[in-house]
Amino acid sequence: MLTLIHAAGWPIWFLLACSILALGLILERLLALRSKRILPAGLARQINELTAQNRIQDDSLPRLYDNSPLGRVLATVLKHRHQTPALREAAVEAEGKDISYQLNKYIPALGTIAVIAPLLGLFGTVIGMIDIFAAYDPAGGDPSLIARGISVALYNTALGILIAVPAMIFHRYFRSRADYLLHCLESEAGTLDRLLSQRAA
Repeated sequence: MLTLIHAAGWPIWFLLACSILALGLILERLLALRSKRILPAGLARQINELTAQNRIQDDSLPRLYDNSPLGRVLATVLKHRHQTPALREAAVEAEGKDISYQLNKYIPALGTIAVIAPLLGLFGTVIGMIDIFAAYDPAGGDPSLIARGISVALYNTALGILIAVPAMIFHRYFRSRADYLLHCLESEAGTLDRLLSQRAA
């Protein structure tokens, strides 16, 4: 690794910082967007059954709210179950916006890294080319300095692309994942809302 850093020159430090940050963001989102954390298995079915049996207790709603994002949505629906459907829908939408922010957190930062990593690689390439021209002498340049410039240019270009590709892949994946989870939350909230509307009819 030290040999690589030495061969790529000082511009590689920017790319190494990007790679570490991208890895941290990827690991954080992989843990944050797990289905069992967002949509605990059986929770919606259990709440629907309790609602159908009219066994929902107001003092249990804070525990449901703290359970998971799905619990937050369902607890919001139940908290406003005695209000009109329009007010209930507005409350769920407000809660959904906050959950959407939490699910999409850090994803734009990963997209930014995917964009700037090749640019930083290009910056390193330019630095390498400057070193090459600085070492060139019509009377006979130093081959080691020219080779050094070529090394800086190629290593930075390659590393910039190497960082950008997985960052872009995970950026697209996490965006799709967040959209899917939000769709599931909306679907479960809609199911519970319809159940409450049927009971009130």
